[in-house]
Amino acid sequence: MPEGAKAPQDAARDKILEALEAKAPAHDVDVVDVEVVGTAKLPTVRVRIDHADESLATISLDEVTEQTAWISEALDELDPFPGSFTLEVSSPGMSRPLRRPHDFERFAGEDVQLSTTATEGRRRYTGRLEGYDAGASAVLLSVDGESLSIPLDQVRSCKIKPNFDTPSTKKAK
Repeated sequence: MPEGAKAPQDAARDKILEALEAKAPAHDVDVVDVEVVGTAKLPTVRVRIDHADESLATISLDEVTEQTAWISEALDELDPFPGSFTLEVSSPGMSRPLRRPHDFERFAGEDVQLSTTATEGRRRYTGRLEGYDAGASAVLLSVDGESLSIPLDQVRSCKIKPNFDTPSTKKAK
């Protein structure tokens, strides 16, 4: 694959994410993440959604079921794959993926697991999310007492790390 070219599943993911994010506001939904997994012949599209209004509790199973219809219609309209695919729609879950600057600001104070696209040195971090530096376009982490700034374009994945031992530092809304 040429340098800078995306894998077919990554390109499909980006197209799907763009299409869903364009339609989500009309349904008061936040598209948290889209993942394309499986084989090229039988892909699975995983869409994680939540309420667009952050003051509401996490989206319920019944609400996810209600939202699945427009998501399915949007994907049928987009037709991202030559054959059939499986669609899975869910809430973000306890290990919620973070991908946008707003996500890193919103969940500052949470413990996260972050991996980068770095080709040298350390690529995986577990620590406290300190927020997002818009000026540097970087995610701020505290790992083992050290403050780190990781450019957003080098973040491969970042997920909230559920902590079952102590209560969350985020205040309930």
